[in-house]
Amino acid sequence: MLDAVVLAGGPLDAVARLQPGAPNKAFVEIAGVALVGRVVRALRASPRVRRIIVVAPLSEAAHSALSDADEVRPDGVHITESLRNGLRGLDGSSDALVAASDLPVLTSAAVDDFADRVGALDADIAYGCVEKHVHLRRYPDVPHTWAHLRDGTFCGGGLFGMKPRVLPMLERFIEQLGAARKHPFRLASLFGWDMLLRYALRRLTIAQAEARAKELLGAPARAAISPYPETAVNVDRVSDVELARKLLR
Repeated sequence: MLDAVVLAGGPLDAVARLQPGAPNKAFVEIAGVALVGRVVRALRASPRVRRIIVVAPLSEAAHSALSDADEVRPDGVHITESLRNGLRGLDGSSDALVAASDLPVLTSAAVDDFADRVGALDADIAYGCVEKHVHLRRYPDVPHTWAHLRDGTFCGGGLFGMKPRVLPMLERFIEQLGAARKHPFRLASLFGWDMLLRYALRRLTIAQAEARAKELLGAPARAAISPYPETAVNVDRVSDVELARKLLR
């Protein structure tokens, strides 16, 4: 069984402004239930999840959407701070399940499957993703940014697994990525020109990406390819809200 951390912090963006009083998009209601509440329900219904920790504004600690959570902890200014708060006190060598709070159609079956994959991979970081043909078969109207690899075409998901001990390495990498994001040459030097060329030519394999991630992070990182496309259906834009309502109907 895994402890689960739900990241329900973030700014008052355009999605959040649709819901009067919502501090961020996690508390926007879809068909009468806040987004974060739908995620917490799916986690609670999974026999693979032991404890649920929600990282959110403490002003929302008594919100009905969080009633199934075991603990509410304060969010941070940056996602790394929120993640640190959520993982605090957990066994550093045991897998934790980290979930985004904007997955409106997440199911307990998807959580079960992903938790099993995280355990089987035996990695410090397991990044959730979904293959394009799997996604389009179920949700053809949900848009995504796709990564074209030699093994197939994938989008990122809203679940990932990690051992808390790797957080300092992950934070350093996120800092490096943030510093380089507006400088193409610095980004290239971070990931390697060979990797960028392989990706541009669609010759980059998952195994090669995993090997480079291990070099960058100093810890084993693996792709956890989910057959459940609902793990990758999220709400990023205002238009996604109505789309999510249609899916739930």
